[in-house]
Amino acid sequence: MVFDPDIAPRERGAFRAWFKQEAEWSEDRDYSDPIGADSRLVAFYHAMRTHFPAMNGPDATQDDDQLDRAADYCIGSAVIYATFPWSLAEEVYPLFRQLAVDHEVGFYDVSGDEGEGEIYFPGNALRPPSGGAWRDVAAQFRGLSNTQ
Repeated sequence: MVFDPDIAPRERGAFRAWFKQEAEWSEDRDYSDPIGADSRLVAFYHAMRTHFPAMNGPDATQDDDQLDRAADYCIGSAVIYATFPWSLAEEVYPLFRQLAVDHEVGFYDVSGDEGEGEIYFPGNALRPPSGGAWRDVAAQFRGLSNTQ
C-alpha cells in the first residue's frame, strides 16, 4: 500500500489503527478511479500501471495480452492498496517500493514479515527488502505457472 505521508500517523500502533480504518473503504467514492486522490498518489498510480495495468475502473486494460499482469488498485483519497498476481510478487515488490520513493508517498508492506511490515515515510531510509513468508508463496505460484 502507498499512502499520503502528510495524513498518516508515524507511530506504528497509530498507523496500524489508521490503516485498518482506511481499509474499511467507507469513503463516498469510486475506489477504482484515481479522481480525488492525493496528486502524488495519482502520479504513483499512473507510473505503476505502465508496468501493471489496472484490471478495473476507468483505466482498465482492454488488451487481453496484459491481463496476466493486471493489478487490482483500490484507490482512496489518501491510500492506494494494490493486489497483484502472486506469480509477479518478486517483480512488483521492488518497483512498488521504488516508485513510492520516487513519488514521495509512504509505503506500507502489508504482507511483510509477520505483521511487522515496513512503514516507510519520505525522507526515511528504506529497510532491507522484506524476507516475509509472501516470498515462499510467490515462489510456489511461479512454479505452478511454469508447469502450465
